[in-house]
Amino acid sequence: MQPRDEAGGGPGNTQPSPTELIEAAARLGMALDPSAAERMLAYLQLLQRWNATYNLTAVRDPGQMFSHHLLDCVAVVPPLRRHLAGAAGRLLDVGSGGGLPGAVIAMLMPEVQVSCVDTVGKKAAFIRQVAGELGLRNLNAVHARVEQLDGRFDVITSRAFASLPDFCRLTRPLLAEQGAWMAMKGKLPADEMAALPSNIAVFHVEHLAVPSLDAERCLVWMRPAPAAGA
Repeated sequence: MQPRDEAGGGPGNTQPSPTELIEAAARLGMALDPSAAERMLAYLQLLQRWNATYNLTAVRDPGQMFSHHLLDCVAVVPPLRRHLAGAAGRLLDVGSGGGLPGAVIAMLMPEVQVSCVDTVGKKAAFIRQVAGELGLRNLNAVHARVEQLDGRFDVITSRAFASLPDFCRLTRPLLAEQGAWMAMKGKLPADEMAALPSNIAVFHVEHLAVPSLDAERCLVWMRPAPAAGA
């Protein structure tokens, strides 16, 4: 497994402002209105409050939470929008932790039904709290192992959940026909990509430049490969 690093960078110890978030989103090619920015910062404050008691994330500095968590996840929304092309799909966030990226996607893409699954009950409880306090009807939390789930999802994503081969293997029964995996990674995971079985194909790798974050980020897009001779 290659975790996404959580050290370095970040705009400091002060709480970010809506203007900072709106400007950062614009650099990522997204137009945020003030109400959307306020909602996202309310999520960040919830994460900070719960983290003080329940240790949802190792990052505790508000500035680093803004860059390493919030902006890091905002950066995947434009690629996801391009992939779905306006379709109202279903997305599964595996090992979601504090709702990263699932809660962020749910806030910015209300047309997508987002399910966040985590084996830790307090993390699932936090996501339910986020959905309730922020009025996110498209956000659902599941306290379970991914192997226990059923249903089909158009996109399955993860952020430092497992290696690419393990991620695809564990979630393959949950992928809808024509569905895709969207794995959030730090540096390009060349070894993991080389270890993928022949029935999984990488069809796109997208390098991301996250504002205020001096670290490599990429998305690895995968889908089941056509059967030989098909």
